[in-house]
Amino acid sequence: MDNYIVSARKYRPSTFQSVVGQKSLTTTLKNAIINNKLAHAYLFCGPRGVGKTTCARIFAKTINCFHPTPEGEACNECESCCSFNENRSLNIHELDAASNNSVDDIRALTEQVRIMPQLGKYKVYIIDEVHMLTQSAFNAFLKTLEEPPHHAVFILATTEKHKILPTILSRCQIYDFSRIGINDIVDYLEYVAKQENISYEREALNIIAQKADGGMRDALSIFDQVVSFSQGNVTYKTVIDNLNVLDYDYYFRITDAILQNNVAQCLLLLNEILSKGFDGQHIISGLALFLRDLLVCKDPQTIVLFEVGDAVKEKYLELARRCEAPFLYKAMELTNETDLSYRYSKNKRFAIELLLIRLCQVKASPEEGDKKKIVIEAIGGKNESKEENFKDFENLNDSKTVTQTNNIPKVSNENSLLVKPIARVRLNGDPEQASKPETGSSQAENPTQTDPSWEDRVKSWKEDANQKDHTQTLFTDKEKYLYMVDKNPSLKDLVKEFNLRLD
Repeated sequence: MDNYIVSARKYRPSTFQSVVGQKSLTTTLKNAIINNKLAHAYLFCGPRGVGKTTCARIFAKTINCFHPTPEGEACNECESCCSFNENRSLNIHELDAASNNSVDDIRALTEQVRIMPQLGKYKVYIIDEVHMLTQSAFNAFLKTLEEPPHHAVFILATTEKHKILPTILSRCQIYDFSRIGINDIVDYLEYVAKQENISYEREALNIIAQKADGGMRDALSIFDQVVSFSQGNVTYKTVIDNLNVLDYDYYFRITDAILQNNVAQCLLLLNEILSKGFDGQHIISGLALFLRDLLVCKDPQTIVLFEVGDAVKEKYLELARRCEAPFLYKAMELTNETDLSYRYSKNKRFAIELLLIRLCQVKASPEEGDKKKIVIEAIGGKNESKEENFKDFENLNDSKTVTQTNNIPKVSNENSLLVKPIARVRLNGDPEQASKPETGSSQAENPTQTDPSWEDRVKSWKEDANQKDHTQTLFTDKEKYLYMVDKNPSLKDLVKEFNLRLD
């Protein structure tokens, strides 16, 4: 039986043209070869699986090729190219800095650099994971890296550029490799599937590309795994089963239930998802991404950011037309808040259920959103402006009583922080006197300045436990508090007496 080679090795690019998703970098390297403007040191940095080491090997082979093409590619026919393809070239040396990171290893490399190449023009030293070198090893490498022999070329590769010394960075040409796009990965997986005579669904390859997170090596490894699981028939169903990916259909059904304000259906769908073993954090993050995709596909200008397969794109567009932008903004905000607080929740299932309930409320009352607003109406049923509603509180400093007239506002929202306003407050004397304000007295107009007994009345008010509760309930409404304090500065002392934090 022939030895099996994984796709990541079997279909590793051997030319610049076959490198996926790094066109600008490969073009720069080819132009440098064509114009014979080669640097002595290069630094290739970027995420895993995006082609750093692959491009370093292709570059090393091409600069030693005896007959390079006019496009800057290796001929793959000369002795130098053949020796490289057969892994017997003496001009290319690869060093793993993770296991050879000491000063002695760098000293041995420095001694080896002096030897001239036996075949070809250059000796190329590829140092992978160069950020793993120790501080002393970096310092020992500085002089050689700055002034190497004319036949030596260093190519450093790393995933963590920030760990490399600035003195090393300043001696290299730096190439930043980017993550490979989903469409590029899907196209390459289609090429591999056709070469291997494997049947596939493009939507299934799209799921693999999303799971790979921009790394071609990861995508090919997942592809091999799914092929083994599905016996050569890669479908959307087999991919989500093998990779433990939540089906798109659940997010469509949950969003549809939210739009219908159907809390019961949302909770049942959540229970069905959890019964399949999915983690709650995965559900929340998936729902957030789904809402983001709905928002993105609403605007033709942002449709380019929409990275899903063509098979479900129409379903997204149809659902997006039913969702208003303010609803999506608020839903994304609530989902993000739950995602951040989920790890600290003791009852994690309840946190997700509460999120779904709040999302249903957002759709039911988009004007209010999640935060309950205080709706103030006149007792007599007559709607008045905010200024008129608060006018009667200006008489709060009355010399003996605080009265309620027909214009004193009441709260119509049960969930408001302001449960009930003051109706009758007994300061001194008979409670019945609370509804009969004194008239004709100058003290009633400004008791804080002319009435010496005001502090005694406040003390009496404070001692009345029932009325104290009413006062606290009133002042929990910050807006009314600010209005009344502005009209009656003496109330600041009253608030301090009750140790209330309102500002």
